Amino acid sequence: MEQLNRRQTLLNIAVASVVLPSGSAAAQSSGSPEGREVAPGVRRVEYSKRETMIPNYKTVLMRDNIYQPGASTSGSSMSNDMVCHMLEGELTVDTGSGDNVYKKGDVWSCAKGMPERSKNTGSTVAVMRVIDLLPG
Repeated sequence: MEQLNRRQTLLNIAVASVVLPSGSAAAQSSGSPEGREVAPGVRRVEYSKRETMIPNYKTVLMRDNIYQPGASTSGSSMSNDMVCHMLEGELTVDTGSGDNVYKKGDVWSCAKGMPERSKNTGSTVAVMRVIDLLPG
């Protein structure tokens, strides 16, 4: 009988827990119907807010903006500095310097006062995770 390797067994359990029947790994994202609608086809789900150790900011807030295919937002300007990350899908974002296409895995930052216009130009749901940096 082959001796059981605890490390390999734990690794196998971890891999099995994220593999879908098709054999592809699942990404950690929010497909949650929770939150609130901020524009037609766009939902915002807020997760956590707490104090920060970054000078000039009092708190950080983490949220997801979930865009259905073709859905868009067009705010007047960003109310605070933020860091964004594409968890899933693709967005075309106009932050004042022209259109930028962000795809799964991309990260970017925006400054307070920049225009805020985003559109899901892909064929699947797009999930943009945002870390808001909120002043005191």
